[in-house]
Amino acid sequence: MAPPPFAPANRSHAPGPCTYEGGPAFVREPREELFLLAVGNFVSQRTFYESGGERDGRFTRLVGELAVREPEWTAGLLRWLRGEGNMRTASLVGAATYVRARLAAGASAGPSNRSVIDSVLRRADEPGELLAYWISTYGRRVPQPVKRGVADGVRRLYTARSLLKYDTESKAFRFGDVLNLVHASPDPAKPWQGPLFRYALDRRHRPDDAVPPASDRTLTAHQELARTPVAERRDVVTGLWGSERLAEAGMTWESLAGWLQGPLDAAVWKAAIPSMGPMALVRNLRNFDRAGLPDEIAAQVAERLSDPAEVAASRQFPFRYLAAHQHAPSPRWTAALERALGHCLADVPALPGRTLILVDRSGSMIWDTVSERSKLTRADAAAVFGTALAMRAEQADLVQFGWNSAEVPFARGERVLDVLERFGDLGGTYTAKALRKHFREHDRVLIVTDEQAASHELCGAADPVPADVPVYTWNLAGYRPAHGPPGPHRHTFGGLTDAAFRMVGLVEAGRGGAWPWDADPA
Repeated sequence: MAPPPFAPANRSHAPGPCTYEGGPAFVREPREELFLLAVGNFVSQRTFYESGGERDGRFTRLVGELAVREPEWTAGLLRWLRGEGNMRTASLVGAATYVRARLAAGASAGPSNRSVIDSVLRRADEPGELLAYWISTYGRRVPQPVKRGVADGVRRLYTARSLLKYDTESKAFRFGDVLNLVHASPDPAKPWQGPLFRYALDRRHRPDDAVPPASDRTLTAHQELARTPVAERRDVVTGLWGSERLAEAGMTWESLAGWLQGPLDAAVWKAAIPSMGPMALVRNLRNFDRAGLPDEIAAQVAERLSDPAEVAASRQFPFRYLAAHQHAPSPRWTAALERALGHCLADVPALPGRTLILVDRSGSMIWDTVSERSKLTRADAAAVFGTALAMRAEQADLVQFGWNSAEVPFARGERVLDVLERFGDLGGTYTAKALRKHFREHDRVLIVTDEQAASHELCGAADPVPADVPVYTWNLAGYRPAHGPPGPHRHTFGGLTDAAFRMVGLVEAGRGGAWPWDADPA
């Protein structure tokens, strides 16, 4: 069995020449490098030190190599990445790369190619996205394991509502295209799926003649709304049973404005909100304010935003709630977003004893966004995680660092969103300097960073901390150079969710020899 990443004494880190900022560096072993890259990799995204192409090339190279050498590990990573890791595109690209590499190498040991493809398909538009990626990257010849894995996903994911939401003209691969290519047969346990598949094919190839199955109330209700004269549509939405009609017809908020051919005012939002999902609500808080949504309806939205079950179902990255707070700073959303953020960080452990938490506020963190579609930076994400850790720890010193460093004051029970406003821009990455200043016989140290130490750092980042004190590095960027060598009490994690934070507790319980998908949190 291959050695796990969280037993560092068994790892081989070759010393590298330097970090991207010229500080001392160590090259990670391939599995750890891939793990840290994967959990922070929005595909094709440029970062502060790497272009999107460079990161994508490094990602596919590592997946291809490890798919052949360590297929069990790689399959586990990809399955976890799409699940708890919540990295959608990277898992799809990774699964395609896994199959391509194993077919080219003639490898047969380990999880089947078909099962790996199926394991990363969690949303109904993803079978088409995976096929589109395969054809654009490898050509139109799609191997049978890919077709069969996609067909397995289609049987699980294709429903009337998913058809209405994802089978749109903007998609490179429509549902009908997928069905034509992989020849998925309906699930015998779903008698409605055969007629649905035929309707999807008709929508793609004979849209003017496509008739929804009479037995499917969602599709027939949607067609009834589509045939409503434009002049009558607003009255339908805002009149008696308007909300119920929208919900029954599977009408999404994205399609509502086009169907109405008019603005989404407060009355229309009132009708649409009951059938909107948690993510849609978070994205539209500012639109609700602009439309003048009444306070009583806003209170219902706030209640849903902060409901633990809805937060769990939404599978949002924690930083999305900070982005929503910044984008829609109305006080009527603040408390709900704070509670939602707390639910979203449920796996952040309550650490006993004294903990020193360092949050990297260097230029590469301040200017590097977590994704190309977000204005939120890695520094913002680091501050969210660092503050949550400090709030839950028994005793914590929360420090922001760059060229200089300073403690960030906070009070237990204070709102995380308020504490985040006390972080600033502190220049270069001087981790060892910050540790020399702030380490005072703490029981552990946790550093949230991109690990790119500055050239004036003449030692490993954690060298100022005694060797018997655990140092946990939380890497938010996944660059290849590491800021310090391994050791029995030196651990590196990563990602943009709280899922892997539970590894800290497992390490301290003497169970550090597992990757997140191997760990049993019970």
